[in-house]
Amino acid sequence: MSPLQPSLHARHRAVMPEWLALYYREPLELTHGEGRYVWDAGGRRYLDFFGGILTTMTAHALPEVAKAVSEQAVRILHTSTLYLDRHMVELAERVAALSGIPDARVYFTASGTEATDTALLLATAHRRSNQVLAMRNSYHGRSFSAVAVTGNSAWSPTSLSPLQTLYVHGAVRTRGPYAHLSDGEFIEACVADLEDVLGQTHGTVAALIAEPVQGVGGFTAPPDGLYAAFREVLAPRGILWISDEVQTGWGRTGDHFWGWQAHAAAGPPDLLTFAKGIGNGMSIGGVVARAEVMNCLGANSISTFGGSPVTMAAGLANLTYLLEHDLQGNARRVGGLLIERLRAIAAGLPVVREVRGRGLMIGIELVGPDGSPSPRAASLALEHAREAGLLIGKGGREGNVLRLAPPLTLTVAEAEEGAAALEEALRRTGHTIAEEQRP
Repeated sequence: MSPLQPSLHARHRAVMPEWLALYYREPLELTHGEGRYVWDAGGRRYLDFFGGILTTMTAHALPEVAKAVSEQAVRILHTSTLYLDRHMVELAERVAALSGIPDARVYFTASGTEATDTALLLATAHRRSNQVLAMRNSYHGRSFSAVAVTGNSAWSPTSLSPLQTLYVHGAVRTRGPYAHLSDGEFIEACVADLEDVLGQTHGTVAALIAEPVQGVGGFTAPPDGLYAAFREVLAPRGILWISDEVQTGWGRTGDHFWGWQAHAAAGPPDLLTFAKGIGNGMSIGGVVARAEVMNCLGANSISTFGGSPVTMAAGLANLTYLLEHDLQGNARRVGGLLIERLRAIAAGLPVVREVRGRGLMIGIELVGPDGSPSPRAASLALEHAREAGLLIGKGGREGNVLRLAPPLTLTVAEAEEGAAALEEALRRTGHTIAEEQRP
């Protein structure tokens, strides 16, 4: 770059919104990737433990997906849902069968936010109500309706809403008024809170929307069975359950293919939203719903970009690879080893309050010397991890949680490499935080 030319960062700031966040004091331009690694414009290699916000689910430059995209791109790029698309039908058949929802119908979108929008439209139309239950600390996307059911003030830029949203307890196990209870008592208390909230509603409630593991919220999760207990309350009232699987779907948690399956005692959800990982970087989202719910719309509807030939070809190739190589099993095995390694590291570090998660969906909550949430520590750790050659994410209501979500093909050696880089980053962070507190 010539000294007279502005940097890419400066050009970005000149034309992009101020609220469009960038990681790092010196933001990265990533130019290419392979497997679990990416390279920046300066040629430095990084181990990627965030995958474009859990989107590069399988691997960077996966040959099977690249081949499917390129072969379809030279045939036809776009048609819209006004025409039959073989790839779309085939992918819908597979997703419907995998969803666990009986008599399932599938509608494809171009993003998780649009999937949330669609699920809310279906639920409110089917129930003829704009009242929706959502979880505290939740995140469901960036559109007007998605923000309206997001229970995280850091991601809610407006109080205006097309919905009446009521927030209930349960998604954050280790903080809040019920944190001291046993798992069983916690579930009982949250069910009582849900019943109390329902007793204060006027008219018909449309649905509960919930992430089985909260993503942006810091990879927090309730005890297994909470949403099954909720469903025992909701189902007799006809209230639908929307499981937001945008981050938990496709086997990332290791124990289950879908996050809702940790809460399966009362049956599958009525609607399920998905996105991110199924496209391995291509823009795919969607909704699965019982036919009765999916078919309730009485007006015309199409999708211009949802279910495009190229993205559907990519999704089919990616899903085939994931299933044939048992990446859910790999997430369970390698993720379990990684979590235990990180917990051993954290045991001697006061800056770490908790290591939590399942499979390859792991959160590390950081605190200051007084035990309060420390977004400063998370920002430092993000920078130190980058310097150690590791890319990670962050989240949580206070911005104090490190988020780890590597591609599901992560090897044991790469997990150990990432853990070593995190150990270095966390030790440096803890030392800096302690020094900053000295008088």
